[in-house]
Amino acid sequence: MSTAPSIQTSAAPLGREDLARLVATDIAPGSFVNLGIGQPTLVSNYLTQEQNITLHTENGMLGMGPEATGDQIDGDLINAGKIPVTELPGASYFHHADSFAIMRGGHLDICVLGAFQVSAAGDLANWHTGAPGAIPAVGGAMDLATGAKDVFVMMTLLTKDGASKIVQSCTYPLTGVGCVTRVYTDKAVFLITTEGVTVRETFGCTLAELQELMPVQLRVAGTG
Repeated sequence: MSTAPSIQTSAAPLGREDLARLVATDIAPGSFVNLGIGQPTLVSNYLTQEQNITLHTENGMLGMGPEATGDQIDGDLINAGKIPVTELPGASYFHHADSFAIMRGGHLDICVLGAFQVSAAGDLANWHTGAPGAIPAVGGAMDLATGAKDVFVMMTLLTKDGASKIVQSCTYPLTGVGCVTRVYTDKAVFLITTEGVTVRETFGCTLAELQELMPVQLRVAGTG
């Protein structure tokens, strides 16, 4: 790892809304995208009309808009996380099976998911921790992880106990193998490639401080 890398930094860790804004900014115009339950749903509030993004929901909708508020709320119009949402012009609705055919058939450019762990090789674990009393909840995550062309993960870098969620090898049951291409956290953005875990930018910490928090060797974007 370079001792004098050139990476973008910010003064403080990113909050959930700032992180959602960053993910939204990074989605290429014209993309077909699925936003997973939890933090990823916030991304819909920061997509712009100019990006021309089509949002897909697991429960059977194309053309989802931002979260619904006030008089916009329609109890029959929700995303997979049961959050009221709006619809954009041209929105369409279809059977749950058709929705999964879209997911499994490689028709989504990007899915944004939460995670319990991501390995240095891009393995994803986000449906079960194995903890006593925990309720496994895979949902459509396996279909999204294997069907989308790119898998972005959005999560805090550390657990409540201070352990890194980016690990050398996942210890939780896997959702997908080698599927994650990018990880957005409150402390940094990471690119997952065949060469390892690359830091694109950091938030509220130096690269050296980031490395101390993580059990994987970090690379810096633009270095060999």
